[in-house]
Amino acid sequence: MSKKPEDQNQELVVRILRALEGLEFGSVQIVVHDSQVIQIDRTEKHRFPLEKAQTKTGNTTRIS
Repeated sequence: MSKKPEDQNQELVVRILRALEGLEFGSVQIVVHDSQVIQIDRTEKHRFPLEKAQTKTGNTTRIS
């Protein structure tokens, strides 16, 4: 027995929300074909703060 369209839509919403959970930087892409969601992609990026280095005079500068 197949699921009702409402149940399928609710399941898609849950999966999309799950893909968004904990995502700080990145994207969630939803692929649709013939009015049907066929794929959900999650791309996560991790950003790291720049390290600082000391110069001979003791001043801190940013490393590029």
